[in-house]
Amino acid sequence: MTTAPHELEQPQASLADRAYAAIQDRLIMLDIPPMSPIDDVAVAESLDMGRTPVREALKRLEVDRLVVSYPRRGTFATGVDITDLAYISEIRVQLEPLAARRAAESSGDATRAGLAELAETIRHKDVHTLERTELMHWDLRVHRAIYRAAGNPHLEDTLVRYHNLATRIFCLFLDRIAHFDRHIGEHVGLLLAIADGKGAEAEHIARDHVTGFEKAVRAII
Repeated sequence: MTTAPHELEQPQASLADRAYAAIQDRLIMLDIPPMSPIDDVAVAESLDMGRTPVREALKRLEVDRLVVSYPRRGTFATGVDITDLAYISEIRVQLEPLAARRAAESSGDATRAGLAELAETIRHKDVHTLERTELMHWDLRVHRAIYRAAGNPHLEDTLVRYHNLATRIFCLFLDRIAHFDRHIGEHVGLLLAIADGKGAEAEHIARDHVTGFEKAVRAII
């Protein structure tokens, strides 16, 4: 399994942390299909580790609403319910703009420079040549970088959780969503607004980005 751009593992990460990141990635990318059973033995073997860290990771993923466990039945990937889109968007439309504004107004020079560099990298990507998984990994990388730049760990944790759930919905319909290149283009503008310290502009772009995502999905269901 290749390393995702948004999850560069640190050498000191525990086995449980590594298992959590790897399984989370498979779940939100739908490599583990919704409602499918999760064999912890098979997962442990695929990750070249024991069952204990995998079980610890699955407990954390249950809190994230990515898996669900049933007594005597086992652990399953949660379903992707399109009716959750409104609930998820209701939260994100409030918190994503807040994170963007905080990142623009509170982050340091080094962080802003990193976001500007990320914007330039994405600007020169040929979106149309990228596979679905790579596209979504770039989307995750951008959002998680902004959440981290906001400098509020509780806000970051909350947004990561809900963005993961939104990404599962996105992956379900990605092949049918038109003009995905515009979605990526919005990332560039958002990152540059934050890098330039333009809090109000970043807030506005982030809000439009979330509402645009919901409209794009609703247009095809």
